Amino acid sequence: MEWYLPLIWALVIGFAVAMYVVLDGFDLGIGILFPFAKEEAERDLMMNTVAPFWDGNETWLVLGGGGLLAVFPLAYAIIMPALYAPITLMLLALVFRGVAFEFRWRAKRADQRNLWDWGFAGGSLAATFAQGVALGALVQGIPVANRAYAGGWWDWLTPFSVLTGIALVAGYALLGATWLIMKTMGELQARAYHLAWWAAAGTVALIGAVSLWTPFLEYQYTHRWFAWPAVLYAAPVPLLVLGCALLLARGLAQRWEVIPFVASIGLFVLSYIGLGISFYPYIVPTSVTIWEAAAPDTSLRFLLVGAAILIPIILAYTAYAYWVFRGKVDPEGGYH
Repeated sequence: MEWYLPLIWALVIGFAVAMYVVLDGFDLGIGILFPFAKEEAERDLMMNTVAPFWDGNETWLVLGGGGLLAVFPLAYAIIMPALYAPITLMLLALVFRGVAFEFRWRAKRADQRNLWDWGFAGGSLAATFAQGVALGALVQGIPVANRAYAGGWWDWLTPFSVLTGIALVAGYALLGATWLIMKTMGELQARAYHLAWWAAAGTVALIGAVSLWTPFLEYQYTHRWFAWPAVLYAAPVPLLVLGCALLLARGLAQRWEVIPFVASIGLFVLSYIGLGISFYPYIVPTSVTIWEAAAPDTSLRFLLVGAAILIPIILAYTAYAYWVFRGKVDPEGGYH
């Protein structure tokens, strides 16, 4: 096996998942914040801020999940049985959320519209929490025996996975609030600043809690974060997280519009890098490495050609969509 092919694919899939978390994160965050809107006009405006993007953002989820199946079939075969419940909940919630997004605009009566409002909020909250629980279950380690999942039905549900689920809800709410700051004006923007303070405090506190807990889940994590010389490249991550948190606080205090969103993304990216530092070289912590789970070299080369064509296209149309709909959302405009 050519050692660099699985590593390249691990980076590609990691990039796809990171893009999904950042892009669909603020989208799901809008749904989580939906109950805090004071009137229907505000909810309309909140939806209009994500209407041009929300379905395209989920392209990255398909790329990440499909890439895992094609490139690391052994990892897929182990991870899916371990996480069937939270992943099924996530997919059902995303479907229900998408249905609510469309049907809300077609509801003629107030009670119907209110039902779909709660459907959109509930689907967003459930999908986010399920993603966080699945992440926590993966981080805490998946038992493997004879190249197959060797755990039980409820191994995914632990205090740590619940904590990561709550942390992701707070983080997505922060992305949603800072997105609204950037895209709206007036009373809704003022409320978004207020919500962003609460979401930022919760996110930073929960990042700290998860970060303090994670190194003690597995010996590999402890060694990676505290042993010499590994600590040299791990130590900058929490320092940069602190820097992003201070920048976020200053941006909210000074009522800057773009910096809070950028700083929030920075918190997510750095947390993601921290997970990568903990995981490497495993794709199923701490049982199966990237190289053990990889498909044959011929498959990896063939799929890499397709990825080299597809990913730039996805990036191009994503960038174009965000460029076309840049700036503030017009409260009188129609985006749906």
